[in-house]
Amino acid sequence: MAGTLFVVATPIGHLDDFSRRAEQTLKTCQIIAAEDTRHSGHLLSAYSINTPTTPCHDHNEGQKVPELIARMQQGDHVSLISDAGTPLISDPGFRLVRAAHEAGIRVVPVPGACAAISALSASGLPSDRFSFEGFLPAKTHARKQTLDSLKKDTRTLIFYEAPHRILDSLIDLNEVFGKDRQACIAREITKTFETIKKATLGELLEFVKNDSNQERGEIVLVVGGYDAEQEVENTEATDKLLKRLLQDLPVKAAAQLASELTGIKKNELYQRALQLKD
Repeated sequence: MAGTLFVVATPIGHLDDFSRRAEQTLKTCQIIAAEDTRHSGHLLSAYSINTPTTPCHDHNEGQKVPELIARMQQGDHVSLISDAGTPLISDPGFRLVRAAHEAGIRVVPVPGACAAISALSASGLPSDRFSFEGFLPAKTHARKQTLDSLKKDTRTLIFYEAPHRILDSLIDLNEVFGKDRQACIAREITKTFETIKKATLGELLEFVKNDSNQERGEIVLVVGGYDAEQEVENTEATDKLLKRLLQDLPVKAAAQLASELTGIKKNELYQRALQLKD
């Protein structure tokens, strides 16, 4: 009989967020495939789990998969864990799970903590339809391109972000999505300095700018989806503003001032002002 691959969720911070089933699974399997064996050692020690571990991460997964598949084909049970949360959610493990299916090996999820779902549940934003987007590109141009492709997505969007990039990402989100889009920053979930703050993107940008502590730890950004009705209202309000400014200012100056007041790109407002002027 072939063994089983267990995909086991682990705590994202608070050690008590570890199910009894997950604990027993890790204790009774033959080997634990861990993203970082040293990091996972703290959790295993806390729960007196003495099962042998082996590293399985982005840099060695290709070589490790055949070895683990062979062990399961010989009857061993293998547990897959990441450093924190649910494996495969912006963490390694996809190639192992895919290979297990291809080899006819049973794959069993052991549910538990997940930062993306935890943030969504506490965000106060619609959760009936959402899209997990993982980490945004590190470079500004690629990040803006990605955001531009998501600008009109009506689903709630969930992003992971590194602390050293959170300000840059919020700046780009404000520029592409607009400062009035509803959003939530969820930082250090379940940990000592947990922060859950719902506000507009513009307000969140100021919040992070004014508190350097918000640029630390694990960060999830939850962003409300595109609202066509709100867009119409915003467009009508912007047109009203531009018409009033054009009564006293040339087109370029009106667009510049409107951009400063609304956060909308100056070039967009300039083109719209030309249309209104005609």
